[in-house]
Formats: sequence, structure tokens, C-alpha cells
Amino acid sequence: QVQLVESGGGLVQAGDSLRLSCAASGRTFSAYVMGWFRQAPGKEREFVAAISGSGAIIYYADSVKGRFTISRDNAKNTVYLQMVSLKPEDTANYYCAKERSGAFYSARVRDSAWYDYWGQGTQVTVSS
Repeated sequence: QVQLVESGGGLVQAGDSLRLSCAASGRTFSAYVMGWFRQAPGKEREFVAAISGSGAIIYYADSVKGRFTISRDNAKNTVYLQMVSLKPEDTANYYCAKERSGAFYSARVRDSAWYDYWGQGTQVTVSS
């Protein structure tokens, strides 16, 4: 059983920055591929970013590339999402998740069906 707890969301203005954190339980965190997803009201959950267990492989959705940075600290069992130049369209509930296979494939990490544990989400609201 893996527990994921997100934090760091809030209400900001367009152009501001936020850093989300996701703390994970489990002794093999460094083996987990981790992802961030988001879901806005009335919309489907969408992929944001993913990172391999070592942190060496990273993949972003085109919509956030160049503005968001995913990273991890395996000593702290934590994955981060640094967000800069936030836009109103980034407003959503942000979730971190653990990918179930442990293998990093770009097509797979974009698909929420490949994730078996999810956090409760943290709300990010960007005002214009």
C-alpha cells in the first residue's frame, strides 16, 4: 500500500509561481515512476509531467513544457512540481500518482490507467 499526500496548492495571480509537493510512503520510492496530473471542473483528468525513479528521465505535456519542472528527492520520498508563469488555464486540482509498472515509456506515463495509487489532490487557482 502506498499513500500519497500532495501539498502546496493555493490561489495565485497570473504570472506567479507555486511549488507542489507530494510525499509518499513506502520503502521503495526510488523505484517508482511518478506522475502529476490535473483536472479542471468539467474536464477530463490530463497528464502534466512524469519522472523516472532515478530522476534521469522526465516527460512533460506540451501545455506546460518550459514552465513546469518536475523533480524528486528520493531521500525524502517526495516528488515536486515547480510551476512558474502560471496562467488561468492552469487552474485545476493537481494530483500526484505512482505508475504501476515501474517502467518509463512516454506513451504509458501519459495514460492515467497506468497509475495505481493517487493522492487526494491539491487545488491550484490562477486568477487573471
